Amino acid sequence: QLQASGGGLVQAGGSLRLSCATSGRTFSTYIMGWFRQAPGKEREFVAAISRSGSSTYYADSVKGRFTISRVNAKNTVYLQMNSLEPEDTAVYYCAADGDSVYVSRTRPNYDYWGQGTQVTVSS
Repeated sequence: QLQASGGGLVQAGGSLRLSCATSGRTFSTYIMGWFRQAPGKEREFVAAISRSGSSTYYADSVKGRFTISRVNAKNTVYLQMNSLEPEDTAVYYCAADGDSVYVSRTRPNYDYWGQGTQVTVSS
């Protein structure tokens, strides 16, 4: 199971750090990703990180503002979000992909999903 936390209400220009923790011994075998879904919109890719943490990928809309990282010893993946904008308001979901060879931005590739955490950015 994936447990996301760290969401909240922040003013534009502010920062938040999301965390996603899981139990079990196989965390390091999963590619991890963050997705988000705004009201009335499709769930979209935000960022992903390889199993070792050596490679990261971002949506163009968050590149340079968000940073994904992981600590395998803690079974946790993080999403540091800086310079937040009202357009970043959404429910953020962490997800795990255990089967892909390469990091994917494609939602169906991810097998396991957290419950989501709300991020609201006020203008």
